[in-house]
Amino acid sequence: MTPTSTNDHPRNPGIPFDLSLARQYRVNRSAVERRTASLVNRRSIKKDWQAAWLLKAITCIDLTTLSGDDTPGNVRRLCAKARRPVRQDILEKLDFDRELHVGAVCVYHNRIIDAVEALKGTDIPIAAVSTGFPAGQSPFAQRLAEIGESVKAGANEIDIVISREHVLTGDWQALYDEVKLFREACGEAHLKTILATGELGTLSNVHIASMIAMMAGADFIKTSTGKETVNATLEVSLVMVRAIREYEHLTNYQVGFKPAGGIRTAKQALNWQILMKEELGNAWLQPSLFRIGASALLTDIERQLYHTATGHYAAKHHMPMA
Repeated sequence: MTPTSTNDHPRNPGIPFDLSLARQYRVNRSAVERRTASLVNRRSIKKDWQAAWLLKAITCIDLTTLSGDDTPGNVRRLCAKARRPVRQDILEKLDFDRELHVGAVCVYHNRIIDAVEALKGTDIPIAAVSTGFPAGQSPFAQRLAEIGESVKAGANEIDIVISREHVLTGDWQALYDEVKLFREACGEAHLKTILATGELGTLSNVHIASMIAMMAGADFIKTSTGKETVNATLEVSLVMVRAIREYEHLTNYQVGFKPAGGIRTAKQALNWQILMKEELGNAWLQPSLFRIGASALLTDIERQLYHTATGHYAAKHHMPMA
């Protein structure tokens, strides 16, 4: 179960803008809600199987700190947890002896240098939020320059935010042009496009925005910044992963998916893993194509693994975090 970086996966070069391709599928909200309800109402994965799925989930976490009070010390502690996400005694009780680390560490631009230093000697990618995160309301030239500065500082992945106004006003060409320029500014760094789905109005808008972002060259599409009133939900995730499936059928390119915001429990992580497996297949259970943006999630997963190993739950303060 050695994690792999997104950099090991062929990139999506994008295709020419074609709105008809994005509009050829309709979104049925009732059907979406029935499908997602089937995920949460079934029997849970139990015991050793659950432990295996949760260990896999850890390799797909973008361990994140995006707070105004972030300091070099906070980032160093977060990176230490990223390198060793589960206590060694728990892993030994589970007979797990492979390499284990998270999918990436996600920080603001000013903290990239701290993450680079703390992750030296590992292959853990550094993701930086950019382009006026979280609102995307700063001047366009400034947002574009921000990407280049983050790449120069050592970011391997750039999580950009789109201008929601392009979606809400139906200016799909402007959205395509914007994301395409962001993709070019990333150079070798992978582009993760945040749609901020809680602010897009309808599931149809979510679907079209997903397709346009992929046409423009997004390597990942991501639900949310984590700062909106409504963040990752299974409903918007289903719409987005089906757009990913459509895009693969059209182009043969595989695009990754990242839900973010509000995913705090091991049970929730399992729901998203099941969604990926059933809708897209096993390839999307790997960190090269699936990430979960989270900060508190890892603590709950570690508690669940402790329960599997010992038969009882540890107090949260026994699960060291950043």
